[in-house]
Amino acid sequence: MATVAPAAPAPYLGAMARRPLGTPHAALTAGLVGVVLLFAAWTEATRPVKGPHGRLELALLRGGDSLVWVQGAWFTTAGRCEGCHGHDPAGIASIDADGNDINVVDDWRSTMMANSARDPFWRAKVSHEVLVNPAHQEAIETTCLGCHAPLAVHEERLLGRPPFTMAMLDTSHLGRDGVSCLSCHMQSEALAGSFFTGQLEFDSARVYGPYFEDQIHPEIMADFVGYTPGFGAHIVDSRNCAGCHTLITHTVDLGGQPTGGIFVEQATYHEWLNSTYPAADVQCNTCHMPRTDDPIILAADYLFLNPQSPFGKHHFAGANVHMLELMKANRELLGIPATEVQFDSTIARTRRMLQQNAVQAEVMLTGRDEDTARFALRLHNLAGHRFPSGYPSRRAFVDFTVLSSAGDTLFRSGALGADMEVAGNDAPFEPHHDLITSAGQVQIYEMVMGDVLGDPTTVLERAADPLKDNRIPPVGFTTAHISYDTTRIVGVPPADSDFNRHPDGTQGSGADVVRYHVPMHGHTGGLRVLAALYYQSIPPRWTAEMLAHSTPEIDAFRAMLEASDGTPVRVAADSLEIGGVGVAEGPVGGLRVYPNPSTDGRVRITSLVPLPMAVDAAHDAAGRRVDVPVRTLAHGLLLTLPAAPGTYLVRLRIDGAPRVVRVVRR
Repeated sequence: MATVAPAAPAPYLGAMARRPLGTPHAALTAGLVGVVLLFAAWTEATRPVKGPHGRLELALLRGGDSLVWVQGAWFTTAGRCEGCHGHDPAGIASIDADGNDINVVDDWRSTMMANSARDPFWRAKVSHEVLVNPAHQEAIETTCLGCHAPLAVHEERLLGRPPFTMAMLDTSHLGRDGVSCLSCHMQSEALAGSFFTGQLEFDSARVYGPYFEDQIHPEIMADFVGYTPGFGAHIVDSRNCAGCHTLITHTVDLGGQPTGGIFVEQATYHEWLNSTYPAADVQCNTCHMPRTDDPIILAADYLFLNPQSPFGKHHFAGANVHMLELMKANRELLGIPATEVQFDSTIARTRRMLQQNAVQAEVMLTGRDEDTARFALRLHNLAGHRFPSGYPSRRAFVDFTVLSSAGDTLFRSGALGADMEVAGNDAPFEPHHDLITSAGQVQIYEMVMGDVLGDPTTVLERAADPLKDNRIPPVGFTTAHISYDTTRIVGVPPADSDFNRHPDGTQGSGADVVRYHVPMHGHTGGLRVLAALYYQSIPPRWTAEMLAHSTPEIDAFRAMLEASDGTPVRVAADSLEIGGVGVAEGPVGGLRVYPNPSTDGRVRITSLVPLPMAVDAAHDAAGRRVDVPVRTLAHGLLLTLPAAPGTYLVRLRIDGAPRVVRVVRR
């Protein structure tokens, strides 16, 4: 049983306490030495450190914000790691070249990873699953806890004890630590990426990192913490994420009886495998743990350590802004040891991930007459997996609006109602669309689970087959890949010839084109077109089945959900300004930007017909002007982006008309 470790005595006092004192004289001498050392220690503790407070004062001031330290037989909580890898009061360790504190513990503590076991949506969903199939309670809870509270689950398993359950979670510091430091850093190098559904394997007392033994001092951690650090190739690639980000469940019928079938609840790791990113050495941590090349001292209080580079920031920014905001608002109720400021940082990083590294949108006019205006919206997935990916509640939808030049709405598909549901979302679910011709149709990218009768369900154990899965694949995704059996496209008709297909018909574009034929009803004036893709992690239709029940966990989540905002995040957007019928337009269609994203910085911009084309200016995501060398091609331009990865806006002039394109360098 894990116990809270007592504070260790100072090394010199601890040594004297273990030494036998044979005579009164020896005792007196030892007492005097102890007093001297005590005052010396007090002087050191009160010595000012970069400010008016001494070390003892700082320790007391920070005491309420420190993490709990619990030492188990196999694992320890992040509180044990915080001493060296948390905030350094001296301002030396974990500081980048600009003076920013990038310590891994404070960056981690407000993330979905750190709070996976406190997540109220997850807790409510586990109780819902148990309510539906109470005879399966132990299997349901252990499976869910294997990823959401891995230290506690695998501590019990490795000790040969009965399975860890939800009843044990609230009194288990190891469990409540969520996806903690050792959940990743102790995973077996030999077995990482070989097991899924939370079946993680660990190496005893071995902690893996991105640095070789001769770069660090392994004996420090080995002596003081009991874990020996060293290099592990898997710690910097996607195999370390595979065990939890591939989840396969066993299907039961409506009576709770096993069918022998399985269901892939999520396969983010396999989606990444079925893309161009593994070959380009773009790993999960490339985006979710952005690196700095600044030399970083890894541990506090060891000034002799050599700075290391590169260094992976433990941001773990994903896409779930709504849940982060909900947990921030309820952090005291949920017992989350993170500040509002730390949550604000994680939320800002998550929004930035969604809005800069997820999807690129481009809307084009393909034709217009007195009756109909025709548009094409191209959505290009920039992520290393499907968009959206992960837990099947998550969806993205398109809000497509056509306004008159006076601002009157002529057409709208995908408006969001006050209840956070999308207008036009048909029951039981909205089909995939290649062509939208009415406001009652809306493009929603989602996975819809079906039970053994072919009806939609949100009960994971009842999931037998996906009824729909049109989430946008990553670049390079093909149906011929060995992992396609876990990453199937479902519900996209063969007639949709541009879903994940290049213009020549080959697979792997990582994009979808939605066509809108908008009735004009006699309107011949100018138009303004607005197209936006929104991300929603907790849609009301998905939670309705669970919220129809009542358990303490469901009731608690319902109250938090009703008090939260939940406004979907706008991921990508584009717009057009169009003159009236008969007014000559600049080039509005047929422009191709590729590769986008680019790994080497070279991007081609071409048109289907030869048109004069030039670059007016280029800016980075912060609006700063950047230099972009340009070479003229037969049908367009070849651009070389700056060396720094990021999103760039390039202002073009095509046949005299202005145009802005967004390009990304990995």
